[in-house]
Amino acid sequence: MTAPALPRRTVLAYGALGLPLAFAALPIYVHVPKLYADTLGLPLALVGGVLLGARVIDAVADPLIGQFSDRARGRRVLIGWALLPLALGVLALLRPPPDAGAAWLLMALTVAYAGYSVANINYQAWGAGMAPTALDRTRVVAAREGFGLVGVILAASLPAVLSADWGEGLASLSLVFLPLLALTALVTLGAVGRDAVAGGEASLRWIWAVLRWRAFRRLLAVFTVGGIAAAIPATTVLFFVDDVIGAGNRSGLFLAAYFVAGALSLPLWVALSQRWGKVRAWLAGMGVSMLAFAWAAGLGAGDEWAFALICLASGAALGADLALPPAILADQLAERAAGSGACFGWWNFVTKVNLALAAGVALPMLAVLGYAPGATEPDALRALAIVYAGLPVLLKGLAMGLLWHWRNDLGAMR
Repeated sequence: MTAPALPRRTVLAYGALGLPLAFAALPIYVHVPKLYADTLGLPLALVGGVLLGARVIDAVADPLIGQFSDRARGRRVLIGWALLPLALGVLALLRPPPDAGAAWLLMALTVAYAGYSVANINYQAWGAGMAPTALDRTRVVAAREGFGLVGVILAASLPAVLSADWGEGLASLSLVFLPLLALTALVTLGAVGRDAVAGGEASLRWIWAVLRWRAFRRLLAVFTVGGIAAAIPATTVLFFVDDVIGAGNRSGLFLAAYFVAGALSLPLWVALSQRWGKVRAWLAGMGVSMLAFAWAAGLGAGDEWAFALICLASGAALGADLALPPAILADQLAERAAGSGACFGWWNFVTKVNLALAAGVALPMLAVLGYAPGATEPDALRALAIVYAGLPVLLKGLAMGLLWHWRNDLGAMR
């Protein structure tokens, strides 16, 4: 007997919490490097090093968080408690004192990361377990990521709306975040049922045992390479817009265009996944991303319209990256009685390591190649273009090759 589809209101209520989680994540990944390096005057290499160190420590904890979450009786309570340190950490990051240094940045990142990790791992595992069919799993992921993209769009565009001064706009953004987090938490935690945990292994060896599942291990490898390709431009985009395109005052519009395109593309990727299969649809998204960043590598001062089109194309490709890999993982987990928290712990570990590598490698690489914020020398701008656009093309091509090679081994072709 076919399981009944999840009601739309349940899918939407579940997805609502994705909005503030993504709202909090964007400033951490995109705005914080520029805020602390440019506005507060910390050396770029130091900011990159702190981001790398904090992210690596946080990422290492994720598999442990996932494992112990699998031993809890339900995920609602864990998510609710985790939202408190997330709120405090975001406030500290975006409203630093004028003399804030590396220690303040590290402390605020640690608090925000801890809350985000516990909340997000349990939120993702909850979604994977609540959907009874492959299509419902795609719908649940698409709803979560769709609300997340709305949160990202708000976080990208509101600083310029809240204040003419970019730093003050970020400080005001943190105050908008608090009621938004409270409201959506009430909707999701109060309206969605079925949060019982299937029951995980008591032994810590289970953390490593899930990596022995070949389909999961190969999916994780593709996700890793593709994620690094996406994290590098996310870390360097504001520098690229400022110094290569020369349109820093429009950076919020470019980011909004990118994420709006991602949100609007989600129904398309859900439809394509039904027609072609999730793996082939994901391959198509990777191809679109490669074409967009190959074009971006040749841009220069004044190419604002071209960059806007690139934002739309790469944003549409982002929709595939957001909706399809977690849906493939959810399909894999549908055949397992336990271990969803451990798997999503590794999933978040990889996501964070990708972002850490982007900040900890790309930013120091830019410094070594002679680029500093505000640079005008052709060689420095060329180095920025290579790091921002060239590296993602190479890495995304590698991810495509791996995905095609393992296309029959992921256990989720439909």
